[in-house]
Amino acid sequence: MIRFTNINKVYKPTTHALVGVSFHVKPGEFVSIVGSSGSGKSTLAKLLFAEERPTSGKIVVGDWDITQIHRSEIPTLRRQIGVVFQDFKLLGRKTVYENVAFALEVAGAANARIKEVVPQVLKIVGLGDKHGRYPNQLSGGEQQRVSIARALVHRPKIIVADEPTGNLDTVTSREIIELLKKINEFGTTVVLVTHDRDIVNALKKRVLTINNGKIVSDVEHGKYMLG
Repeated sequence: MIRFTNINKVYKPTTHALVGVSFHVKPGEFVSIVGSSGSGKSTLAKLLFAEERPTSGKIVVGDWDITQIHRSEIPTLRRQIGVVFQDFKLLGRKTVYENVAFALEVAGAANARIKEVVPQVLKIVGLGDKHGRYPNQLSGGEQQRVSIARALVHRPKIIVADEPTGNLDTVTSREIIELLKKINEFGTTVVLVTHDRDIVNALKKRVLTINNGKIVSDVEHGKYMLG
């Protein structure tokens, strides 16, 4: 499903963000990538959905070698990879329904498909009754649920969640993680990038620990090992 082989990422002139990173994620896995600020974990996430390109090495996602992916192919790739960010990235002048529908509209989906899919994903994230509200009328947790719904509209094989609970309180964070677990149980591969020790330890799933750009541990049913 996902394979990184000897990935290096250098930001000029001499910042080595990732050094010799190799790992494999199987279909349907839930993997947490953990590390302190500046460890390289967010760079790794950006490489996965082709926001950044590696300096060297090979990245395969499904049947795609995305190491040298052409810019015109990136939208197609991102329909296979749903991305959830810390800061939600919602459009303030669009309703919940319109924010989610917009992801389909830009991909050229037919109106009939939009009317079918948007209510489905809003129901999955528990916001079916709030489709007409605007982002500023929602709590932080609800805004993140909209972001997750938007990431689900193309029925992606992979969800990459980059610090999805970074702006949320403890209780709301747990709710968002439970939602990601539910999505994973549907068969979607989930890659969670986080520095939240409590969340990682409660998950009891695979943990990749990155430090100074290198993977220093890869443990099934792991814990947050950094100090």
